[in-house]
Amino acid sequence: MPFSHFNLSSSLQHKIKLKNFTKPSPIQEKVIPLVLERKDVMAKAQTGSGKSAAFILPIVNILANDEKEGKAKIRALILTPTRELTSQVAQDFEYFLPKRLKVVSVVGGEQLGAQMIAIQKGCDIVVATSGRLLEIIDKGQINLSRVEFFVLDEADKMLDLGFAQELSLLLKSMPLTRQNLMFSATYPPKVLNYTSSISSTALEVSIENEEATVGSIRQRVIKVNSDNRGPLLRYLIENEKYEQTLVFMGSKRAAHNIATKFRKYGFKAEAFHSDLDQEERNFTLNLFKDKKVKVLFATDIAARGLDIDNISCVINFDLPRSPNDYIHRIGRTGRAGAKGLAVSFIDHVSQEHFKLIEKRSGIKLEREEIEGFELTGDTPTKIKGPAPLKGKKKSKKDKLREEALKNKEK
Repeated sequence: MPFSHFNLSSSLQHKIKLKNFTKPSPIQEKVIPLVLERKDVMAKAQTGSGKSAAFILPIVNILANDEKEGKAKIRALILTPTRELTSQVAQDFEYFLPKRLKVVSVVGGEQLGAQMIAIQKGCDIVVATSGRLLEIIDKGQINLSRVEFFVLDEADKMLDLGFAQELSLLLKSMPLTRQNLMFSATYPPKVLNYTSSISSTALEVSIENEEATVGSIRQRVIKVNSDNRGPLLRYLIENEKYEQTLVFMGSKRAAHNIATKFRKYGFKAEAFHSDLDQEERNFTLNLFKDKKVKVLFATDIAARGLDIDNISCVINFDLPRSPNDYIHRIGRTGRAGAKGLAVSFIDHVSQEHFKLIEKRSGIKLEREEIEGFELTGDTPTKIKGPAPLKGKKKSKKDKLREEALKNKEK
């Protein structure tokens, strides 16, 4: 099915061709017609499957064909979990929008005043991270009463427990009648608890053959002692000729420390994490995109929104805490149909966690060992603490009974 099947405007189809989009991805094929029909959608598809274009193209088509008179009002609000993804989505909108329609990116780490001025001048689309958007709402410097499209990109990250209260405040700022679109690679149970507050009529769209979206990625698991991971990584990069390598670390400090160490060994390496200000984050990413940095050590902020086509290898130096984040991480390689490689390091302690990742991801991978870096020692024995003493601690019911008795005696 070609993009022309959707009856998009001629100018939009021209830009699609210039972008070298040949035919819709499976998620685009299913979602674009529903958005054009103004249906609420809850779409599930793996990272790298083209979810962003699935909402950008139909929204642009509708707004361009229904231009309002006077100063532009915000008609579409898109929320993303990271600054990088916000910038990427805003840039994609800007590419496809006709010149008369405006998009504003709203993120932390950049000048608040400049963003508020851009909004007040008039815009049709706002792409934002929730924290900065709420800051502007609190100042009374944004009007969301005309929003027609509300989009959550990477909904599983947005709709976690930390976002629930923010979501409630945002929903109160928008009209009840609007089109709601949610896109994510995963929908854990806790996410589903919040979707009804956004839309009770959303049509669920899921790509059945989800393995195909990571089918171009070769996945490996290598057993190695924890303190030998750094030397093994250097060995792999040099001997297996890894090019642009994205390495996921468990903490900001770990990312900073290992990047410093790798530079001492002569590698072009940098760290990427949330302690960097936005200018530093943008600068570091551009170095990586331009291949001036070969190894990027990052926390999970890089698991979403890094649309870099030339990442040849993803390394899980530390496993993700959430098994659902594994697919997001490895999806940074193998983009746009290219071949990719994902390598995970495991030791005696982390091997059980990786089994859970395999179960959740529907995969089963062979364990490898590299000569000279073999996993040694035994699995640590779990030491159980003393069993709690029964009857010594008051139950919640006992406490309530005592409180009721005290109140009665008063």
